[in-house]
Amino acid sequence: MAHDIVIYHNPDCGTSRNTLALIRNAGIEPHIIEYLKCPPSRAMLVSLIDRAGLTPRELAREKGTPFHDLGLGEPDVTGDRIIDAMIEHPILINRPVVVSPIGVKLCRPSEAVLDILPERQRGAFAKEDGERVVDAAGNCVRPT
Repeated sequence: MAHDIVIYHNPDCGTSRNTLALIRNAGIEPHIIEYLKCPPSRAMLVSLIDRAGLTPRELAREKGTPFHDLGLGEPDVTGDRIIDAMIEHPILINRPVVVSPIGVKLCRPSEAVLDILPERQRGAFAKEDGERVVDAAGNCVRPT
């Protein structure tokens, strides 16, 4: 069965690559939007934030971005200002964001995508760093 899954992806990000691999491990080939090359419109970004149940601040990425240089960490900065900054500097959008028929989620850690995939994992999966996420039977492995 075909499923319409979209991933807002940064191929330079290990978490984003692992999330994409987990989607594919479920037998789904998603629509991949490299958001640094093709950023979402303001309306789409607002929609993604709302549908994911996040605030703009929760979606904002600090590490390796101009977040602090732009003063976005100050407590009086509004959500609208953070969204404006994300539109101007898409690197501020945390990744990956996945849209599925089940919901929208910021998938950090990458295995968070398992909550919104409409198909089970088809086999074992380990992250790039070797951490096992899914066993050979397609079941999520929870660390103890």
